[in-house]
Amino acid sequence: MRAVGGRTDHVVVVGAGLSGLSAALHLLGAGRRVTVVERETAPGGRAGRLDAGGYRIDTGPTVLTMPHLIDEALAAVGESVDKRLELLPLHPAYRAHFADGSHLEVHTDAGAMEEEVRRFAGPAEAAGYLRLRHWLERLYHAQMRRFIDSNIDHPLQLLHPDLARLAALGGFGRLEGQVRRFLTDERLRRVFTFQALYAGVPPARALAAYAVIAYMDTVAGVWFPRGGMHALPTALAAAARDAGGELLYGCEATRLEKRAGRAVAVHTRDGRRIPCDAVVLTPDLPVAYRLLGRAPRRPVPLRHSPSAVVLHVGTRRTWPQLAHHTLFFGDAWRSTFTELTRTGRLMSDPSLLVSRPTATDPTLAPPGRHLHYVLAPCPNTTTGPLPWPEVAPGYRDRVVAELERRGLTGLGRDIEVERLVTPEDWAAQGHAAGTPFSVAHTLRQTGPFRPRNLVRGVDNAVLAGCGTTPGVGVPTVLISGKLAAWRIVGPPRPARRAGRPAPTVPAAGEERP
Repeated sequence: MRAVGGRTDHVVVVGAGLSGLSAALHLLGAGRRVTVVERETAPGGRAGRLDAGGYRIDTGPTVLTMPHLIDEALAAVGESVDKRLELLPLHPAYRAHFADGSHLEVHTDAGAMEEEVRRFAGPAEAAGYLRLRHWLERLYHAQMRRFIDSNIDHPLQLLHPDLARLAALGGFGRLEGQVRRFLTDERLRRVFTFQALYAGVPPARALAAYAVIAYMDTVAGVWFPRGGMHALPTALAAAARDAGGELLYGCEATRLEKRAGRAVAVHTRDGRRIPCDAVVLTPDLPVAYRLLGRAPRRPVPLRHSPSAVVLHVGTRRTWPQLAHHTLFFGDAWRSTFTELTRTGRLMSDPSLLVSRPTATDPTLAPPGRHLHYVLAPCPNTTTGPLPWPEVAPGYRDRVVAELERRGLTGLGRDIEVERLVTPEDWAAQGHAAGTPFSVAHTLRQTGPFRPRNLVRGVDNAVLAGCGTTPGVGVPTVLISGKLAAWRIVGPPRPARRAGRPAPTVPAAGEERP
C-alpha cells in the first residue's frame, strides 16, 4: 500500500463530516496531532441538523447500518459505541407499500422475514428468499475485506482468490438478473434491488456486487441513534475532542499552501494559517480539487448519481401505515430509472421513501407532534438541468398529493413546519451535479477506477468521503476516513505469534522504512 512519506506529526482534516471524523479518530489513535476545520458551526457535514419550531430535523442520511464500523472508529481512541451512543434496532427495518395495495414488512431476522415472505407471496418465494439471503451473505464476505475495506493502488491488486469467489457468485453479472434467480415475484425483487439507486445505477445495469448494499439493509440490520442521526457525528466529534483533537467550527478552508510538492499549511476564510505535515480533504471532489489548485485528468468525465428532492415536514398527526422507514413503490419501475438517469425528467410515477424518526424517538418533535422525511429521487443537475426555483413549489405539492393518494390522508392540511431541499440547494452546498450521492458507481468508477484517495502532485494530501474510495453511504464513508488515515500512518500490523515482540505504532514524526 502506498503511503504518505515524510513527517506526519500534525494532520489537518478539512471537514467534520463522518469521513473526516473517522479519519481524525484513526489518526489520533495512531499518535498524530489532529486539527479538524469545519465551515459549519457544528459537526456532521451531510449528516447535519436543522432546528425548526421545536422539531430536530436530520438533514442528511436516515438509514444507519453496520454499526460495528462506528465502534471501530471509536475503538481507535479507546472508546466504544456503548459509551457514546444509544443505538436502537428497527423492527421492521422497512415497510414496503406497492401500487397494487399490498404491503411487506422487511425484517432482518431470517425467520421473521421468511414467514413474512410466505404470507406475502407463498412458500416458494419464502424458500427463494432464504437462498437469496445466503447468497447476499457470501457476496458480502467475498468482497468486504479485499475490495471495500482496503486501499487499492493498482487494478492488479484485485487478482486474488476473493476475485474468483466474487465472480463465481455472479458478482460481475447484473443485479436484477441475479436476484431474479431467487425471486420470481417482481415486488419482492424491488425490495432487494432498489438500493442500486444509492449507487447511481439502475438495477438492470448495476453490477450484482452492489447487492452488498441490500445485505446491509436487509440482513445485517438497521439502527437509529437516540437523538437522531446527527447524534452520530456529535458523538464522534466529542470522542475526537476528548482524545486530544482540536476541532475548529465556523472555520472554512480556502486554500492549501504548498511547497516542493507538499501541503505545508491550510488557510481559512477568517485569516488563519494552520501549519500541517499532512492533510485529509473530505469535501465533495470539486471543492477538494479547488483547494488543491488542480483537477485530475480523466479521459472520460465523471458521471454522477441521481439527486433527490427532500421534504421535511413536522405534522400535528401521523399515519398508522408508516413504520420508521416506509417505501412507497409506484407501478412503474424501469421507466422511472430511465427518467432519473437518462432523460432527466421528474418521475412520472414516483417511488418515495418516507422516514418517521419520531416512531423511534418521539423527543425529536414537540409533544404530540411528528416528524417525517420524504425523499423523492430526481435527476441531477447535469442529467436534468431543471429551473428548480420555478419547479420546486409545484413539485412539492405533487409529492404531497401523491402521498395523500397513497393513504396519508390530510397530510397537507396537518403540516405545521416544513423545509424543502432541491438539487439547487445541494449544489449550493458544494455537491457536484447537485446530488448528495456523489459519483455514480459505474464499472469505470468503482474500486481502483474510482477517484483515488491519494492525490498526484501533492505528496501529503489524501482524500476521504463519498466521492473517493470505497463510495457512497454511511458505512463506506466511515471506511473512507479510516483508509485515508491508513495512507498517512499505515494500517495496523497484525499481532505476532507468542514469543515475538509486538509491533509498535510509529510515534508522531517517526517515518516508516
